[in-house]
Amino acid sequence: MAVGQSSDNNKKSFKWQQQDLPWWRYVAWILAIFFFTWYWLGPTDGNVQTLSYSEFKAEIVADRIDWVELQGDRVSGEFRQARRSSDGRDERMTTRFQTTLPPVQDTGLIPLLEQHEVEIRAVSGEAHWLAKALIGVVPWVLIIGLFWFATFRMQKRLGGLGGSGGLFDFAKSKAKRFRQADSEITFDNVAGLENAKRDLREIVGYLKNPQHYRKLGAKIPRGILLMGPPGTGKTLLAKAVAGEANVPFFSISGSEFIEMFVGVGASRVRDMFESARKEAPAIIFIDEIDSVGRARGTGLGGGHDEREQTLNQILGEMDGFDPHEAVVVLAATNRPDVLDAALLRPGRFDRKITLDLPDKKARRAILDIHSADVPLDADVDLDRIAALTVGFSGADLENLVNEAALLAGRHDRETVDMSALLDARDKVLLGGKRELIIGEEEKKLVAHHEAGHAIVAALLPNADPLDKVTIIPRGRALGMTEQIPEEEHYNLRRSYVRDRIGVMLGGRAAELLIFGEYSSGAEDDLKQATRLARHMVTHWGMSEKLGPVAFRRGEEHIFLGREMTQQRDFSEHTAQIIDDEVRTLLKDIEGDVDTLLKQHRQQLESLAAALLEKETLEADDIEAIIGRQ
Repeated sequence: MAVGQSSDNNKKSFKWQQQDLPWWRYVAWILAIFFFTWYWLGPTDGNVQTLSYSEFKAEIVADRIDWVELQGDRVSGEFRQARRSSDGRDERMTTRFQTTLPPVQDTGLIPLLEQHEVEIRAVSGEAHWLAKALIGVVPWVLIIGLFWFATFRMQKRLGGLGGSGGLFDFAKSKAKRFRQADSEITFDNVAGLENAKRDLREIVGYLKNPQHYRKLGAKIPRGILLMGPPGTGKTLLAKAVAGEANVPFFSISGSEFIEMFVGVGASRVRDMFESARKEAPAIIFIDEIDSVGRARGTGLGGGHDEREQTLNQILGEMDGFDPHEAVVVLAATNRPDVLDAALLRPGRFDRKITLDLPDKKARRAILDIHSADVPLDADVDLDRIAALTVGFSGADLENLVNEAALLAGRHDRETVDMSALLDARDKVLLGGKRELIIGEEEKKLVAHHEAGHAIVAALLPNADPLDKVTIIPRGRALGMTEQIPEEEHYNLRRSYVRDRIGVMLGGRAAELLIFGEYSSGAEDDLKQATRLARHMVTHWGMSEKLGPVAFRRGEEHIFLGREMTQQRDFSEHTAQIIDDEVRTLLKDIEGDVDTLLKQHRQQLESLAAALLEKETLEADDIEAIIGRQ
């Protein structure tokens, strides 16, 4: 995988900034400096003898006081001759003394001092110069330090740590830059997607040799939009383009443009496009562009919010490309329906490439890539795994191989065998096994429910082949009947959809046949069957009463969500007909399933008994049980 290189500005960042000391250490340093300065430079009393007020007046009467200094309630002064301490413990000679005036004013003190010719010095109540300096400077030091600390934290939080822009460096682009030498991903690392790679090879050829195409009068597409379900390899394909072209690759997610400050997204867009132009030919990749490229004018925040300003800046930058400027913008989304029309027009995103889920051949190639470093056992059949993973994306297949390796490690195996891959497939598809204790009656109910699904799937001519039936709880299900289509279905026939609904209703019908009542276990079956039946009536024109008409109802609005609005383009009378047709269709299919299960009740009970005994039955076991009857 490619590794992003740090910018030159990040290399010049100060090491003391990167240490990120806790706030209390800064406060401790400031207080230490304050007390150190006060101790060494502040006022000191030296070798001073402390007298009581009575002793002080006695010394005055004895004419042993030379001068006194009055400052508030504090009196200090000097003896006429050096003397020893009065308590006898301090043998040093002292010339200075100090005392404290009593709270009751002594009006006779001044006359007494004047009578004994003691020099009186009065000092104002102002603090020492150092104290005044500390009082005036320390608050500012604390304020500046707090501001710097807050700036430093915000700078780090918003991605500006070590940058050259100080506090406002968060307006710089957060795109990760991958250099040519670091890009090890090429089209060989992308299995399948041949049509997409064919279109992108033209872009690679232009970036490698733009003069060849310019001689033919060709202009490079300014933007390429990769559309497809999650996990189909949109980001991987964009990196492969950069690796094939051997050009700088700037990668950013659409959500990284948006911050709490208005205008930050637009500033980041400008900075990213400017950086790409400086290093042209280059590729800009914007992942999840629908987070900033949604249609304007449909939100609840007006037309000047941060998202729309960012989108406007992207549109302006793409319009500002020189016709022969070798900078290509790749974008990925799984929601092309919500993108702004101005973003999709020619001149912005000229080329739109759809990435589909991989077919069987592509799944096999993807499994080969992801299992290259995994020690596989000799019994592993990747062709069968590819056949059993219909509907899996490339990311799902990578996860399957990883889960299989984890399961093999959990059981202290040296290699990953076929059983580990099959267990991993079930875990990815159905969820992990649940340690759920089920009573005998409920277990019997689940067994007959799943047997009903299996019998109907085995007997209906257009249903997908059975693969496995289990009553072991997995995920949120108490049991599961798995069907694996022999090939991918891209166009659904009416007979196939009817049989598919019949399989969904088979479990519910088996409950009624055996126990005489329904249970809540068919909730998800009914939900899926109703959705398919409604599509048959309203979208696919499979209702004889309504005819070849498509009705729109409950389509998702871009910002208001799925449940807030229910827009429809038909009358209440037509809505009633639709509901009646859906109900009639489901009842008809259910009647056919009831008849089928009554005719094969013995096979149903035999299959349920086998499930109670073994808990899991493979396709061969099911076929043997049904074929014996």
